[in-house]
Amino acid sequence: MSQERPAPDRDGLGLRADCGSCFGLCCVALPFAASADFAVGKDAGTPCANLRPDFRCGIHTRLRESGFRGCTVFDCLGAGQKVSQTTFDGRDWRSHPGTARQMFAVFPVMRQLHELLWYVTEALARPAARPVHGELRRALGELDRLSGGSAASLIALDVPALRADVNALLLRTSELVRAAVPGRRRNHRGADLIGARLGGARLRGADLRGAYLIAADLSRADLRTADLIGADLRDADLRGADLTGSLFLTQPQLDSARGDAATRLPPALSRPAHW
Repeated sequence: MSQERPAPDRDGLGLRADCGSCFGLCCVALPFAASADFAVGKDAGTPCANLRPDFRCGIHTRLRESGFRGCTVFDCLGAGQKVSQTTFDGRDWRSHPGTARQMFAVFPVMRQLHELLWYVTEALARPAARPVHGELRRALGELDRLSGGSAASLIALDVPALRADVNALLLRTSELVRAAVPGRRRNHRGADLIGARLGGARLRGADLRGAYLIAADLSRADLRTADLIGADLRDADLRGADLTGSLFLTQPQLDSARGDAATRLPPALSRPAHW
């Protein structure tokens, strides 16, 4: 009997942000609007006023108190250094201004590829999803190949179609994993649960894909094995909640929520410093 191959290593795939190897792409390529998350607004392709000549943030240690909370919940998942050091071979947009427009266009594409790689690696680490591991490994290989392509090939990618194909595998993974949860599993896929009072709720194995949980009370909720892909957890109260084994939860989702020392997290994620 053949043994199950180990899940791919996220560090080996470069899915951890290394800001020291990036040309401040998230501070330039992406737009943001003046709001509760950003003290000021700026257009895509315009450097943030806080970006220093060495591509470091001048207010990195005090982003929240300076009105840039949105920056603290963004994670490029390694896309920044991949574009900077691989796609453009270490040529930065300041020293080589002719690369700027193309580099800024590639960055959000690479970010989506790395997000899909992150989800696929998680799916491959789920023993219950073994029936689709073969397809997941093929998808991972293709995503990795595409991410190493030229700037022109990356810009030309049909990202929505690619996401749709991968999402079908992630949805199948979710169904296989959650099928093992006993009892009734709630379906709140895409639901408007903004401000909902769900303190102590039994949401084990629930489908919360794309749900709007902004400012929802999820304190002490049982979210074990719940599918949280794309769920909006901004300002959600996760104090004392159990997120053990939750599916497709990311660090930015956690960083945008509120929790405490009693919140139980999946091992791959870190407790936000502001909790």
